[in-house]
Amino acid sequence: MTGPAKADQVMDELLLRELTPAVIGVLVQRGVDFATAEDAVQEALIQAALTWPDRQPADPKGWLVTVAWRKFLDARRSEVSRRDREQRVEAEPPPGPTETADDTLQLFFLCAHPSLTPASAVALTLRAVGGLTTRQIAQAYLVPEATMARRISRAKRTVGDVRFKEPGDLATVLRVLYLVFNEGYTGDVDLAAEAIRLTRQLASMTDDEETAGLLALMLLHHARRPARARRDGSLVPLAEQDRSRWDTSLIAEGVAILQTALGRDRLGEFQAQAAIAALHADAPRAEETDWVQIVGWYDELLRLTESPVVQLNRAIAIGEADGPVAGLAALATVDPGLPRHTAASAYLHEKAGDLLTAARLYADAARSAPNLAERHHLSRQAARISQALRG
Repeated sequence: MTGPAKADQVMDELLLRELTPAVIGVLVQRGVDFATAEDAVQEALIQAALTWPDRQPADPKGWLVTVAWRKFLDARRSEVSRRDREQRVEAEPPPGPTETADDTLQLFFLCAHPSLTPASAVALTLRAVGGLTTRQIAQAYLVPEATMARRISRAKRTVGDVRFKEPGDLATVLRVLYLVFNEGYTGDVDLAAEAIRLTRQLASMTDDEETAGLLALMLLHHARRPARARRDGSLVPLAEQDRSRWDTSLIAEGVAILQTALGRDRLGEFQAQAAIAALHADAPRAEETDWVQIVGWYDELLRLTESPVVQLNRAIAIGEADGPVAGLAALATVDPGLPRHTAASAYLHEKAGDLLTAARLYADAARSAPNLAERHHLSRQAARISQALRG
């Protein structure tokens, strides 16, 4: 399939994914439990995939609501008496959308419910709000489809009877979306792009500075993606990236969103992280990075989170702003068991001119790297310095 036909198919798939959470939300608002509503909507999506290529309805959402509701009724008919069935049919609400934003927002809250583990919340969000198939999610997380199906089924059972009498926890939703974003790109699904799409959707439904801050942070990080890896897949550190390959339109959008959020003077963690990313994006060359301001933002971020990871990154920033000796002094206050602590120490020792220690630390860091790409990068750093020492 090529040309307009292929474009139409892609458009239909995107439209179906956009509409999925709203349609599930409508059924849940009508009293259908979450798991049953999600199943009915999935059946409606299958029918849409079969019939829409020939003729897309004028009101796609209304069509999906009607078909999903009928699927729900069909499923119930095999379990209840004729009299109950007739009563439900008579009480059937009219087809079509209802308060899309509120319904979808509740679905975000439901999928990020505190009773779920982070992994289950991510999977359920991608399935119910993102509209991805179980197979797509399984491929993205490199697990068998059956394993992911069981995870999603357990998550649906866990939240099946949840009813929101009070607003859900938006901060939990943001953390789940950030987890999705940090998975990046695997298999056929670009999870970073999916996270941005869902965060845009959430931002359109809420007047919240932190949601805007998270969206800005995602855009600013995503803008650097084309320059992050070499053709062989090896990592390119920020200081060595070809900045001409950064996406300036995403940077401009992220900065504009961030400035609006910061202007409301209700600083949060994601806004502070986005401010640091914006300062990196603003520097035409790595040497022109405003490290003094970045340290200031890390101070704000540490005040908000007290995170050891923030302490680690702040120590590196201090090493850039005030010199490697100051950076190592700051690093000495950070838990040495923290992931990437050894790599940070190697980098600061190299800046301080202690190449022998730096080579040893890079090698140690490589052995405990969390992924293959980092392991290769750190091993190359160790080899580079060892070669320089041999001279």
